[in-house]
Amino acid sequence: MSKVPVRILLWMCCCVWVCNGDDGEYMLYKDPKQKVSDRVVDLLGRMTLEEKIGQMVQIDRSVATVNIMRDYFIGSVLSGGGSAPLPEATAQNWVDMINEYQKGALVSRLGIPMIYGIDAVHGHNNVFNATIFPHNVGLGATRDPDLVKRIGVATAVEVRATGIPYTFAPCIAVCRDPRWGRCYESYGEDHKVVENMTDIILGLQGEPPSNYKHGVPFVGGKDKVAACAKHYVGDGGTTRGINENNTVTDLHSLLSIHMPAYADAIYKGVSTVMVSYSSWNGEKMHANTKLITGYLKGTLKFKGFVISDWQGVDKISSPPHSNYTASVRAAIEAGIDMVMVPFNFTEFVNDLTSLVKNKVIPVTRIDDAVGRILRVKFTMGLFENPLADYSFSNELGSQAHRDLAREAVRKSLVLLKNGNKTNPMLPLPRKASKILVTGTHADNLGYQCGGWTITWQGFNGNKDTRGTTILGAVKSAVDKTTEVIFNENPDAEFLKSNNFSYAIIAVGEPPYAETAGDNDKLTMMDPGPAIVTSTCQAVKCVVVVVSGRPLVMEPYVDSIEALVAAWLPGTEGQGVADALFGDHGFSGKLPVTWFRNTEQLPMNFGDSHYDPLFAYGTGLETESVASIVARSTSGSAAGAKPCLITLLVCLFFFPSLSWGLRR
Repeated sequence: MSKVPVRILLWMCCCVWVCNGDDGEYMLYKDPKQKVSDRVVDLLGRMTLEEKIGQMVQIDRSVATVNIMRDYFIGSVLSGGGSAPLPEATAQNWVDMINEYQKGALVSRLGIPMIYGIDAVHGHNNVFNATIFPHNVGLGATRDPDLVKRIGVATAVEVRATGIPYTFAPCIAVCRDPRWGRCYESYGEDHKVVENMTDIILGLQGEPPSNYKHGVPFVGGKDKVAACAKHYVGDGGTTRGINENNTVTDLHSLLSIHMPAYADAIYKGVSTVMVSYSSWNGEKMHANTKLITGYLKGTLKFKGFVISDWQGVDKISSPPHSNYTASVRAAIEAGIDMVMVPFNFTEFVNDLTSLVKNKVIPVTRIDDAVGRILRVKFTMGLFENPLADYSFSNELGSQAHRDLAREAVRKSLVLLKNGNKTNPMLPLPRKASKILVTGTHADNLGYQCGGWTITWQGFNGNKDTRGTTILGAVKSAVDKTTEVIFNENPDAEFLKSNNFSYAIIAVGEPPYAETAGDNDKLTMMDPGPAIVTSTCQAVKCVVVVVSGRPLVMEPYVDSIEALVAAWLPGTEGQGVADALFGDHGFSGKLPVTWFRNTEQLPMNFGDSHYDPLFAYGTGLETESVASIVARSTSGSAAGAKPCLITLLVCLFFFPSLSWGLRR
């Protein structure tokens, strides 16, 4: 029997859905030529209460089945952190799984497609072999909105490669305290930088046309995804940086520091907004009617849908889930449209149905929620193209995207110290007799990527996905005659018995996500401090800090010749070597204040007690070796004799070249 093409099979699966009603009735909501607003009204008018409430439910893939999708009219499915079809799943594996769930939705009475979501927060980070970009704190250091927009484009097509049309990104929190375990998900402590970086939405969703109505969600094609601005609002301002805790501030500060990026995101057509677990002055954001319905939907005129965080409704009560019916009421009345349940969906459905039937929650509130959800689905073409195919499979982890990530890495690096003006250490010479690469983070891809990579909390080692470690990048960058010695934790005798030209030390934090990352000490993981101390006493050293935030460095900085903040660079470690060896200059600027000690925290630029080790915005700039050579030779061509610096640079970095001597 001959094989039927995949596209034909997909068409056959949804042919029942695209037809009109059994009696030949014209169904306006299925007509893509009609206005989105008219399609929403038409479909809402046909829906039962059960079908409407089903649209408001988002469940994890682990509890989804074809029958559940059909029988409960489920509106959305997600993959929680690390929730995949199988280990090392391919793009095709993902597409097949998601299409199976979608078929269940399409054979329901009205055939409303579900929308599948995932946390693609620094690339398509849950997926094996995807490109892992630097986390947001590093992108904030670049100060480059165009770069972030291009990363959005690349991320969108990799997400679509797996059949997913919706990402829970970007996080537009303003991190005001590095003790917070989600600080690396923030672009920085200054709301202006965060506002600029909302251009990633234009990459993820596409750019709305000039005449597009602001506040209305926009998704511009099959290679784009619906984005989600999160976590609304004030999540980065909690007391002592405690995750999901209380942000104590007046309305003016909330609106001037934490709110501006949401206005920008809505202006750029963001499709969804996720509510924060945190509270504002003691009131849970998931139950805050004034800020969700009043300000977000009213003042900012947001027309997309508002989604809860994972079990966010449960956490309205303390302890969580202790009064679930009351929490459901509070959340829906506050203005939450879709609830990330994500497991016990029947309890949510039963409670909300009862609240509506008993006239506690008006049907108009349900219609508003479902209308917003349908608006996003119609806008992104989900009704016309509910099933995914394999057409973007080759985009997952493509070389073009890895090159872009490499560019992002080198632009994110912040040079905090570089010898002195007369004797800088960087760029490093490629040709040396013997160099040492050491430290806990020198040869560990998992540490390099951080949390939210393959699994929720990240991973340890080099086997869970594909990429290049800092050690691998250094080995590729140096001259073939240079001997590279790797010793993760060298002892004093080893350091003394080897005549190293210089040492590259990579140290930092282990991976973490959310509350697991809350930290009052903010020290390097052991034995990092000992490695830095012993190595820098014995060898001229450059220290590369791989972390999601500033760490305690003041006790070591005097012994360090050069200091680089590399943040959490992701899979493309070559970007670190690009700057260390002078292929590209350093240009990054601190997106957060680098404190002297944790007793100073919280401390942000402009505070009266501001006394940092390195101030917000610090970042030494260097030229690439090529530009130094070009500038020097240009001066020679103007009439001067070949200057000594040109000869030294050429011999130092390009020992194989002889043209400088023959000139």
